[in-house]
Amino acid sequence: MTSASKHPEPPDFAKPLRPLLARGRDEEHRAATPLELFFDLCFVVAVAQAGAELVHAVAEGHTGEGILNYAMVFFALFWAWVNFSWFSSAYDNDDALYRVVTLVQIAGVLVFAAGVSRAFEEHDFLLVWLGYLIMRIALSSQWLRVARAATGAERATAIRYAVGVLICQIGWTGLLFLPEGGRSWLFLGMAVAEMCVPVIAERTYTTAWHPHHISERYGLFTIIVLGETIAAATVAVKEGIEEHDALDELLPIAAGGLLIVFAAWWIYFVVPIHGRLNSNRQAFLWGYGHYVILGSAAAIGAGIEVAVEQAVGKAHISTLAASAAVTVPTALYLITVWALHSRYYKVGLAQQLVLPISALAVLASTFAGRWAVLVAGLVTAATVATGVTLTTRMSRRAQSTPLARTP
Repeated sequence: MTSASKHPEPPDFAKPLRPLLARGRDEEHRAATPLELFFDLCFVVAVAQAGAELVHAVAEGHTGEGILNYAMVFFALFWAWVNFSWFSSAYDNDDALYRVVTLVQIAGVLVFAAGVSRAFEEHDFLLVWLGYLIMRIALSSQWLRVARAATGAERATAIRYAVGVLICQIGWTGLLFLPEGGRSWLFLGMAVAEMCVPVIAERTYTTAWHPHHISERYGLFTIIVLGETIAAATVAVKEGIEEHDALDELLPIAAGGLLIVFAAWWIYFVVPIHGRLNSNRQAFLWGYGHYVILGSAAAIGAGIEVAVEQAVGKAHISTLAASAAVTVPTALYLITVWALHSRYYKVGLAQQLVLPISALAVLASTFAGRWAVLVAGLVTAATVATGVTLTTRMSRRAQSTPLARTP
C-alpha cells in the first residue's frame, strides 16, 4: 500500500482553509447555519441594551432624546447585522478562518453592547465606535479574501466593498469629536453613505446572495427580536407584581402586550417573501426597510416596560404617553410589514385595507387610558382573525368556481 493510500487527500469541505467563492443562488435546501444563529443571539444582547436605555429615557420624560439615541444605536446594530448576513449568503464557506473572523465580529458586537449605556446617558460613543471598528475590520478582511479568489468584475466589487466599509468607519469617527448638536447630522449623512456602499459596489457585478436564505435570515432575526420583547416585558411585569403588588393594574398590560407580540409574529410570517426577491433593487429596498420593522418590534417591548413602570408609579410620565410608547411602535410595525411585503399577496381592496386600518385603530387605542395596551392587543388579534377569515372565504370561493371549459 502506498503512502498516498494511507493518507488520502481530505475532501474539500474538510479542509481548514478554502477560497471564499461565490455560492449559487439556486442552491437547494439552503438554510441558516448554527454560526449565523449564534451571531444573531449575540446581537440581541446589544438590542436589549438599546431597548433598556430607551425605557429609561422615556420613563424619565426624555422621550425625544431617547428616541433619537435609540434610532442611531439601532441603525448601527442593524447595519452591521445586514452587512454580515448578505455577505454570508453570498460567500459563506464555513472554513476555519471564516468562523474565526465571524467570532471576531461577535466580539465587536459585545464591545458595542457594553458601550450602549454610556452612549445614551453620557453621549460617550468611544466603546460603541470601538466595537463597530472591530466588526468592520473583520468584515473588510472577508471581502479581501473574496477579492483574492475572484477575478474581473467580481474582484472589483469585493474591493469596492472592502474600501467602502473602511471609509465609512472613518466617517463614524466624527461621533467622538463633534459637538452634540452635530452628531445627529453626522448620523444622517453616514447612514446614507453606508446604504450607498452596496449600490456602488454592485454596479457592475451582483453578488450571489440566496433569496430563500436571506428571507430566512431576516425572519429568524425578527423572531429573536420578538422573543427579546416578550422576555423584557415579562421581567417588567414580574418586578411590578413582586415590588408593588399591582396585579390588577398589570394584568391588562401583560395580556395586551402578549396579544400584540403574537399578532406581530403571525402577520410577518403569514406570507412567504423570498419569491419577490428577484433583483438587487427589490431586495435592497426590502432589506433596508427592515430597519423600521426590527426597530419597532424591539421598541414594542420597551414600550410595554414603560407602561408597566407608569402603572406602578415608577415612570414620571402620563398614562397617555405610556400608552403611546406601546401603540406607536405597534402601528409602525403593522404599516411597515404591509408596505414591504404583505400588500403584494393581498387580493382585493378588503384584504389590502386590513393592516392600514388596523394601524390606525391601534393608534386610536392610545386614548383608552389604562386599558390602552389591552385594547391595542385586541385590535391586533382581530386583525389576524379578519385576515384569516378573508383568506378562507376567497379560497372557498375559488374552489367553488367551476373551471372554464376549453373550446
